[in-house]
Amino acid sequence: MSTPQAPKNLLAQLDGLNAQQLRRLLVEHLTKQKLGLYWEASAIERDAALNADMPLPRLVQEWSHRPNDMAADAPHRNLIIEGDNFDSLRLLRSTHAGRVRVIYIDPPYNTGNKDWVYNDHYVGANDRWRHSMWLEFLYRRLTLARDLLTPDGVILVSINDENRARLELLMDEVFPGRRVGSFVWRSRTGGNDTKGAFHSTNHEHVLIYANEGFEFTGSGRDEDQYGNPDNDQRGAWINDNLVKAHNAKERPEAYYSILNPETDTWYLCDPDSVWRFSSTSRPLKKKLQADPIETIIQEKRILWPTNEETAIYATEQELLKAIKAGVAPKQLRIYLQLKNLAALAEKDPKVNRLLSYIEPLQNWVGRKIGYGKPRYKRFRRNLLRDVTPLSSWMQPAAEGALDDEDADDVITLTVGNTSEGTALVKKIIGNKDFPYPKPFSLIYSLLAQATKPNDIVLDFFAGSATTGQAVLELNAEDGGQRRFILCSSTEATVKEPEKNLCRDLCAERMRRVMQGYGNKPGYSVAQGGEFAYLQLEKIQAADAYFEASPALAFQWLALHRLGVALPHSDAPIQRLGRVDDCELLVCHEVTDDVIEQLAAWPAQSGAARLAVYCLRPDTLREQLAARGVQANTYGLVETLLRAQAGVAA
Repeated sequence: MSTPQAPKNLLAQLDGLNAQQLRRLLVEHLTKQKLGLYWEASAIERDAALNADMPLPRLVQEWSHRPNDMAADAPHRNLIIEGDNFDSLRLLRSTHAGRVRVIYIDPPYNTGNKDWVYNDHYVGANDRWRHSMWLEFLYRRLTLARDLLTPDGVILVSINDENRARLELLMDEVFPGRRVGSFVWRSRTGGNDTKGAFHSTNHEHVLIYANEGFEFTGSGRDEDQYGNPDNDQRGAWINDNLVKAHNAKERPEAYYSILNPETDTWYLCDPDSVWRFSSTSRPLKKKLQADPIETIIQEKRILWPTNEETAIYATEQELLKAIKAGVAPKQLRIYLQLKNLAALAEKDPKVNRLLSYIEPLQNWVGRKIGYGKPRYKRFRRNLLRDVTPLSSWMQPAAEGALDDEDADDVITLTVGNTSEGTALVKKIIGNKDFPYPKPFSLIYSLLAQATKPNDIVLDFFAGSATTGQAVLELNAEDGGQRRFILCSSTEATVKEPEKNLCRDLCAERMRRVMQGYGNKPGYSVAQGGEFAYLQLEKIQAADAYFEASPALAFQWLALHRLGVALPHSDAPIQRLGRVDDCELLVCHEVTDDVIEQLAAWPAQSGAARLAVYCLRPDTLREQLAARGVQANTYGLVETLLRAQAGVAA
């Protein structure tokens, strides 16, 4: 993407456009939306960049990781791709469209603080086109990434508070109607650049956009805890809390007393833990999502205390004396707080409403009051879902797990801050050269909730490769076969032409993680402990017949047909693999000897069919047919060109 041009250069630009480009520009201006996000960009430049050339993969075996116990001809299922991620995504669009289920990215945050290398230089904070360049930079990549997702795929994008609004509008444009929500997590605990008492810089966000079929894993409910000891006709149930972790000042409408109609025993509400359910005796602000307490009592879903202590007080003075002595049910202690509550009522409407709900002390004279705490039957059949859903707030690891009686109603992910990521990279690599890596616990938690055991996970801003390590850890825990694709640029600049972040950080970290570091063991091939290192070579479509070498074409076909990278040799016939009963082969030349080998291939391999890619498909098909072998033959370069143009090959 070039830097946006000032309006005074518009006429000069128009002079160089042909009729088709002028029509394209006119359509763009006539149909441009006026409401929403707008940034300086050229649709013509965008189209030209998308189709400028063909990026093809070249396997770099010495930078790949192939453990000793991995067969020499075994495919690489994990990929690390070196190059501009725009080119990497163009390649993947031709090989992995509709195959990637989970994408996580941590793009540059556009802060102007050397966090974003573009066109061999850092985009500074004072660059007048900074925001437009950043939006167009992401737009081009996100539109390509969108085409990679499966029908139930999801993309998760990290962003800071400053740029969240812009990115969210951009995501709405690229993924219309597919917004799921967002997570917020504490990235650090403090900083000198915090503005006053406001800590927005200490929190970051993860935006979630997904296709229709996506759902987070949540947490499967433990079916073992359900039983039916009393043979209830309504089925299995558990003994659950009737209270929740909100006090009476927070939820005054949930502060009320309940009566056991069978024993005529009253149970007061604990001011520190109000009832879980609403009551029809309280004004309702909205439609109830669950049955009111009156219905639950009527349907005998309350588990009343048995053989409990009860008390009946003959006078108000006797009751007040018992409260002060601490021998009355503890729920009555709110009467000792009435003076303090009255003082707060003028400032807090909720406290004022609570006071109106507190029964006069004299109402409890002569009533049988229970000391116990009722519970209730939670029936399995009444659960709205089979899993516990996620909270959008991520609990800081430093604060420990949430102590909440509602913990069974929502799952809160616990994650560390940026310092965790920095410490881990240093432990594995031995330096802190990569700034502000995301904590492993963050990426691991996200992927644990978003992925299934056989998913492909893509990170096209791979950085320090935390996403790849999280994939391996998940596979080791549940025996999954998740695969990762990590895309990273070298981030070389004019001042640092030899810099290669992809090779020296991303790939090196994954290599050390797979081999084991410190006291942590490595990962087996079955757990994903291998990867192919791919570099991109870009050729012009017009030069494809001359520059698309056999090795490049073979590697592209391996990715396109099988989703893997394969070692390549100079043999005239290269085997890609088998799909069902069909052998996939690549022929670099069509000679009499090659034709004879192919004619014998079905009998030797046990395959029923052949699919052969070569430079002379018609000739090969005719020659094989003359020998009684039916084969589907495809033009090698034509297949490349069709796929790069977005046509199924």
